[in-house]
Amino acid sequence: MRNLKLFKEYVREGVVKRIKANKERAKSLLIESERKMASLKERLEKIGIKNENANDYVEYCYDLMMNLVRAELYLEGYCASGQGAHEAEVSHLRILGFVEKEVQFADQLRYFRNGILHYGTSLDAEYAEKVLQFINEFTPG
Repeated sequence: MRNLKLFKEYVREGVVKRIKANKERAKSLLIESERKMASLKERLEKIGIKNENANDYVEYCYDLMMNLVRAELYLEGYCASGQGAHEAEVSHLRILGFVEKEVQFADQLRYFRNGILHYGTSLDAEYAEKVLQFINEFTPG
């Protein structure tokens, strides 16, 4: 895993583009995040965390986190796409006031989620617990 660049570098490289602020798209992402969080809580109560479902929770939390970050980007008039888009979005957490340790954890989450989707990475319940704790601190309310 390589170090994340600063958000402005992704802008300079064209991975992040300036767009007209899109409040409606941001609102829809926030609504989807709230729905995902409610669903996540319900799953945790009914099923709990096991090694067998750890990947599911990690993917779910990553998607939830990215919806929130993208909502902020749309409100600020940015959109990331193409190679490096997810790294750029995670890098934006610094601008949102997250400390470097949190940004690095979010980047690790991005990396592992990519591994789940593309390389067959299998995570355990202990890591899923850490991700869930991070998401609970990450999400408002």
